[in-house]
Amino acid sequence: MEQQNFTKYEKARILGARALQIAMNAPLLIKINQEDLEEIKFDTLKIAEIEMDSGILPISIKKPLPQKKQEKLKRAKEQKISDKKIEEREVKEEEEIAKAGEIMELANPDDEREEVSDEE
Repeated sequence: MEQQNFTKYEKARILGARALQIAMNAPLLIKINQEDLEEIKFDTLKIAEIEMDSGILPISIKKPLPQKKQEKLKRAKEQKISDKKIEEREVKEEEEIAKAGEIMELANPDDEREEVSDEE
């Protein structure tokens, strides 16, 4: 296995899987003499690390890469522009309504009050 840049999670998963295999009496993929095994106290995780560092583990990681979708990006850009146009229209309409309301209030500020007082 070619040494790659693994994330810490991928490295932990690979080492854990290989250490479990070694603990279940799987054959070692690298020759380690008895003295070195005694030095690391037959630790399966350290043996798995040595195998991984040597690059001979037959374990691989498949990383799907995102696909380029240019059409969707173009549509999103166009939609943002159209959204801005819609917002501008809405703001203009709201301003016109507000102006019309102000004009109505200024033109007839006491009309409603007089009608109410006449009915009583």
